[in-house]
Order: sequence, then structure tokens, then C-alpha cells
Amino acid sequence: MIDVTIANFDAEVVDASLTVPVLVDFWAPWCGPCRSLGPVLEKLEGAYNGRFKLVKINSDEEQELAGAFGIRSIPTCVLMIGGKPVDGFMGALPEGQIRAFLDKHLPAEEEQPALEEEEAALAALDDGDVATAVVKLQETVAAEPDNDDARFDLVKLLLQQGFEDEAKVAFAPVIAKAAGVRRLSALQHWMNALDQVPLNLAPEAIEAELQARIATNRRDFVARFGLAQLRMTEQRWTDAMDELLEILMRDKAWNNELARKTYIAILDLIEPPKPKVAEGQIPPEDPTVATYRRRLSSVVLS
Repeated sequence: MIDVTIANFDAEVVDASLTVPVLVDFWAPWCGPCRSLGPVLEKLEGAYNGRFKLVKINSDEEQELAGAFGIRSIPTCVLMIGGKPVDGFMGALPEGQIRAFLDKHLPAEEEQPALEEEEAALAALDDGDVATAVVKLQETVAAEPDNDDARFDLVKLLLQQGFEDEAKVAFAPVIAKAAGVRRLSALQHWMNALDQVPLNLAPEAIEAELQARIATNRRDFVARFGLAQLRMTEQRWTDAMDELLEILMRDKAWNNELARKTYIAILDLIEPPKPKVAEGQIPPEDPTVATYRRRLSSVVLS
């Protein structure tokens, strides 16, 4: 649980909600129902094991934030996902009702990152042993076909190494559910980009054509998105996000929010595994990921 003020609201709520749902609890010290609700929310944050982040805002001290959310009574809880409020509830609800509220919006528990497999693969990669890392993940997926986290790590590693055909074979069993599982969806965005690049043209020629179209019409979003996809195929991730931001600054909703969804997919793809820290401590955030989360939230909320 984190106490939020206007000073850290963007980082702790808006930016954080781009990767994990954030439940904002508006409360006040004099509010009896708030005091009974608080321990229940803290208990659930621990029980849900990282599937959502709990923050608290003192509505008396942070009246600007309370006003921005239209808070009329407390306690009021607002769930933030993707930088936006998506749902909420008022009053000190029983634990069962809060669980039902959370389960309606949160990803299933098995969709959360399983760092053990990822750490094992990274250990092999640190030694320069890509083959061993791939084998470790292949064995995990074979033993646990429903382990989406190990499958994500496997497909990501294969794509990073340029083994596109092998990656598609490993991804095939989960294609049907990729749209509903965030990290699998991120892999789908990457493979879509790879499929869109013509094999008979050099990347330099493709980029020159797209840049010429953009120079003629800066609102040629198809060309801009094509350029972002080209840069994804080259694993030039920040360059790709820069191009997607150019679209978002001009039209946030273009093509059913495809630019925003692809941008978030890239953040998921480049997010390094969190290092282990002592209990109660928050692991440091990768500076590149943090910077580009802030850039996205500033554009989306502008």
C-alpha cells in the first residue's frame, strides 16, 4: 500500500497502471467506514500476489485529486487500468464483494510473470548459452502447456535470436487466447510486425519509402505505423515507440487505438525481469521503460 499525493500521482498511479491495475482508495482519517475498509484492501493486495497495486489518497489533504475524480463520498475506490479509470465502488463493501469486483477486471493468476523460469533462462544467457536457455524453457512449456509465462519467455527469446519459424511454432498453441492475455498479445504484435515487412525489399528501401510518404503528409498514420513496425523487426524499440507517439499526439484513437496498444506491447516486450529485493521493498524500475511510460501517459491524458 502506498500513500499518494499530487506530487507522486503520475508515477504511482497513472504510469503504474500501464502495466498493472491500480486500485485507488480515497479515504480520510475521520471516516469510520474508511478505517474498516483499509485493512480489507491491504489483505486483498497481499492475497492477490501482485495482480493489482493498492494506493491510498487522503481526500482531505489532496482535494485537487479528489475533485479530479469527482469524489462525492468516502470511502470510494477507483480502479485504474492503462492510465484510465475503468470502474469503482463506494462504501466499505464486504470482502467477498470486493473480490468479485477485482476478479471482474484483473488478469487470471496464471497470467502473472513466473520469474523462476525467466531467471533460469537469463542465467544461461548471461553465460552466453542461448541454446541451454531455449532448452530450459522448451522443457518447461512441454511439462506445463498452460504456463503462459514460460511460453512468453520462450517465444520472446526465439524472436530475439531471429528464430522466427521456431517462435511461431511455439506460439501456435496459444494464438486463440492471445488477445486476452496481455504478454501473449505483446508477442502477437511483434510477430505481426515481422509478417508485414516485405521479404523482397531491403529495410533501407522500405524506410526511405515510408519516410517520403510522411514528409509529404505528416498525418499519414499508415506510413508512420509501418515505420514503427519496421523498427520493431529490427528491435529498435525506442525508435518504434517514438514513431507511435507521433501518431498518438495527432490521433489517440486511430485505428481502434492500435498505436497505443502496440506501444504498450513494446513496453511489455522490453520490460526486464524485476530483481529480487527484500520483503516490503519495491524493485527499481528500468529507466527506459519508466521514461516511455511517462511519455505515453502525458500524451494519453493530455
